[in-house]
Amino acid sequence: MAIFEQAAVQWLMSLKASTALVKVAAFFITWAALWLPLAVFIATGLKWHPPKPLAAEQKLPLLAALYLIAPLIVWGASWVDGVSFSEYGLGWSSSVLVPLGLGLSLSVLSVAIVFLGEWALGWIEWHSENWQRLGKLFLPVLLLGLWIGVTEELVFRGFLLNELQQDYPIWVAGVITSVIFALSHLIWEQKNTLPQLPGLWLMGMVLVLARWVNAGSLDLAWGLHTGWIWSLTCLDSAELISYTDKGPTWVTGFGKNPLAGVAGFLCLLGVGTLLLFLLPDSVWIF
Repeated sequence: MAIFEQAAVQWLMSLKASTALVKVAAFFITWAALWLPLAVFIATGLKWHPPKPLAAEQKLPLLAALYLIAPLIVWGASWVDGVSFSEYGLGWSSSVLVPLGLGLSLSVLSVAIVFLGEWALGWIEWHSENWQRLGKLFLPVLLLGLWIGVTEELVFRGFLLNELQQDYPIWVAGVITSVIFALSHLIWEQKNTLPQLPGLWLMGMVLVLARWVNAGSLDLAWGLHTGWIWSLTCLDSAELISYTDKGPTWVTGFGKNPLAGVAGFLCLLGVGTLLLFLLPDSVWIF
């Protein structure tokens, strides 16, 4: 046991002195190693076998297991580096509510503008008869969005960005972080996710910007991320809209996914531009 403990300590110390990319690789390998046994157990219980597509009710337990492990891995990384979660941009105080609420409102508004514009052009139809479905979805989807949002922000715009900025300029760290963020979505589905990769990368860059203009805090990025998950999931799950197929697919989004089209790009670019104007005096040097 003493030999094992000594070897573990030596490995952790060597990891601490490693390059950012080595630390990032070790993080994701550890995360996957801890999650895969749980994933196999859950998938067996759900009678799901790859490469069959995942249904929503099958994806949620797998997602829950993955995201319950994530904070533990980040905590382990913070222990190795001798830092706290606050240095990753995650703090817990009443001051969180203002940027969180701002991000939430801004992201929901951006989605509303996109779909109202497409409705005005005759590209989508609203199904008002389904509005009552929102009553059952509103709060659960919001809570789910908050959980997914804070977990992904802690991992990607928190830990990952902090580590990469040790070896790279902020813009390079942001680009690499956003590439990894986009590619991570291929875990769940490949065919429909591939056209969304550029949009997911841009989304990651906007969220990096949100942390920058919020003086290093993740609150604003967390709010934006939550709002996009919340609004799009509610629209889809409640079946509030349907496409008329009158608009060009390259604009509305391939596979009816906004992030896979120009509309999604314009939404993200609009939010990113507005962030710079809303907080022009904020300074954060990585």
